[in-house]
Amino acid sequence: MWDCILDGIIDTLKLLPFLFIVFLLLEYIEHKLSKKSQKVLLKHKNKGPLIGGVLGGIPQCGFGAMASSLFSARVITMGTLIAIFLSTSDEMLPIMISEKVDIVVILSIILFKVIVGIVIGFIVDLIFKQKGEKNLDHIHDLCDDEHCHCDDDNIFKSSIIHTLKTAGFILVASIIINIIIFFVGEDTLTKLLQSNNILVYFISSLIGLIPNCASSVVITEVFLSGLITIGVALSGLLTGSGIGILLLFKSNKNIKENLTVLGIIYFVGVFVGFIVDLII
Repeated sequence: MWDCILDGIIDTLKLLPFLFIVFLLLEYIEHKLSKKSQKVLLKHKNKGPLIGGVLGGIPQCGFGAMASSLFSARVITMGTLIAIFLSTSDEMLPIMISEKVDIVVILSIILFKVIVGIVIGFIVDLIFKQKGEKNLDHIHDLCDDEHCHCDDDNIFKSSIIHTLKTAGFILVASIIINIIIFFVGEDTLTKLLQSNNILVYFISSLIGLIPNCASSVVITEVFLSGLITIGVALSGLLTGSGIGILLLFKSNKNIKENLTVLGIIYFVGVFVGFIVDLII
């Protein structure tokens, strides 16, 4: 049980720098940028999925969390958010490196996830055009929800308040999820991945959605053991965005939007994994 608490604390501490940076950015946009500069920022949103997909492929744990807050403030589009979620690798990379997997294989998986993220991101932005988003007033709405006194000129102070409140939420949620996984057991998740029918793609994608590093750890280790196919592994690795999904539901009040993002990521994971195994 102590390990569940300790892991939650460690995971939260890892995210602190990313959370502070994104909230500082939001504060800067709201308080320091002129209306003209904000319009320039909004004008380049259409390139977001490309940038988001590439950034998501960089080995780190915080871009998913950053993306959720940026999307909630409407600094980035839904397509950009999904591109980041799909390309993020969570714990896959360090496990593969520790297992001395061929670097070509590792880079191929990362590149594949990045490409899928970019393509799906642009498709999503074409379908779900954000009508009426003429300004960045959502940043102010986000501040009002947090009651962080963002009207003050001290953007560092309000950014710290934002960061600590969000970190508190992540800490509590992470500990609860760690305890649930502790009782469920990683062996149970492994057995679920070893089904020999089409349902395994749905199961893998569902396990990947668990906002905890255990999901990507289990999927990667089972794949490296040769117990599941590359397609099944990709179904879970594509949906594994770490704490990003959890933070999305915390920061974005539009539940319908959140469920749409969740559904797209889930079914992309299922479909892409199935197609990969069909082709290879």
